[in-house]
This record gives sequence, C-alpha cells and structure tokens, in this order.
Amino acid sequence: MNEQRANDQQRIEELETRLTFQEQALLELSDALADARSDIARHEAALLRVVEELKSARGSGVSVDPADEPPPPHY
Repeated sequence: MNEQRANDQQRIEELETRLTFQEQALLELSDALADARSDIARHEAALLRVVEELKSARGSGVSVDPADEPPPPHY
C-alpha cells in the first residue's frame, strides 16, 4: 500500500510539472501571437500606404508599369 501511495505521489508530481511547463508554453505562445498580430497590423498599414501611393502616381501621369521605363544604362 505504501508503494502504491509513493507511486501515486510521483505521478501527481509529474503531472504538476507537466502542467507547469504547459502553462509556460501557453504564455509564450500567447505572447508570440500578440507580437505576430502587431506585425501584421504594421504590415497592413504599410501595404495600404504603398497602394495609395501607387494610386496617386497613376493619377498624376507617372507610369508605374516597368515596361514603360527606359532600359538601364548597361544595355
């Protein structure tokens, strides 16, 4: 009976240790997700700025088609 109790105590300690590691991993994943969402928001804002700049360049008569540009000097 004493052996069973020691075995149970060991299993409980292992489960508690696993739970602690899982809680830490969950916190780290949550932080990583928050960072990724922040990065995505920044990238979306930058992309919207680029799209707006392209739209305004098209409206001002500036060509945004690379085929319209002269060849580089090394040709």
